Amino acid sequence: MSSIYEQLSGTDIPASAIHLNVPMSGYTTFRVGGPADCLIDISSLSCLQSAVTFARQHALPLTIIGNGSNLLVRDGGIRGIVIRISSSYNNVESPSDTTICCESGISLSSLAQYALSHGLAGFEPLSGIPGSLGGAIIMNAGAYGAEIGQLVKNVTVLSLDNETIHTYNVDELAFGYRTSRLMHESCIILSAALTLHPDAPGQIRTRMQDFASQRRQKQPLDYPSAGSTFKRPKGAFAAKLIDDCGLRGFRTGDAQVSEKHCGFVINRGNATASDILSLMQHIQEIVQTRTGYLLEPEVRILGEDACD
Repeated sequence: MSSIYEQLSGTDIPASAIHLNVPMSGYTTFRVGGPADCLIDISSLSCLQSAVTFARQHALPLTIIGNGSNLLVRDGGIRGIVIRISSSYNNVESPSDTTICCESGISLSSLAQYALSHGLAGFEPLSGIPGSLGGAIIMNAGAYGAEIGQLVKNVTVLSLDNETIHTYNVDELAFGYRTSRLMHESCIILSAALTLHPDAPGQIRTRMQDFASQRRQKQPLDYPSAGSTFKRPKGAFAAKLIDDCGLRGFRTGDAQVSEKHCGFVINRGNATASDILSLMQHIQEIVQTRTGYLLEPEVRILGEDACD
């Protein structure tokens, strides 16, 4: 690992942005995950380009993460370089009365506050999602009947294959339920333009407060989790299927099906990634056996299992 650090120190990546053998539990909202060989916090385009170039030149595996709010890292950690688009990569501006342009590291909550301060509506249902813009766009994150793909005007990305920069218009992005074209592309989201609409700040604030209240009442926000663990299957709801199968409160180690919302697997405090994965597998097996539905994980699973 020292050789990786020594080579990176010869680039223009700040030494303070380079973290060696760092536990990924500190970079995911699940609060689990083994060590990354090397994690680089990205706060500028030049730093990002240097990290990508370095990984390509040295044939190192490259993993891209954002806020880690929809992420489960296995207990063995991640080999190679993890590029983390940090919350410092967050420049935002409003070039017109209906458009917001922002870098991909900005949190959805910060973006919602910016829209509120400029009297721009449409982002309120997404304001409580604990993720970053880039990750939200890749998976077309949504809440309360809204999806971020409905607001996207265009997205600018950096290709990991040839390091070129390209802008996709919304009609090229193939947004669907918890998916987009970018989920299957070898690229990093740099920025996006969103289309909103003017409204009175007081009305926007009231709606944001209402959605926040609903979230507090219905979701287990007191425990680490990655949000909804499974995607909604066609014709059903994951949380109801799990509840109907008698799995409310079911535990594997310190991983538990939330008693407050069965769509959430939570970390009671000392869960391992293995606990969570075992619980997810058990849920899938029971639900499929009893209902015929195979639940597909919504959470992104990365890394290696721990060695015995």
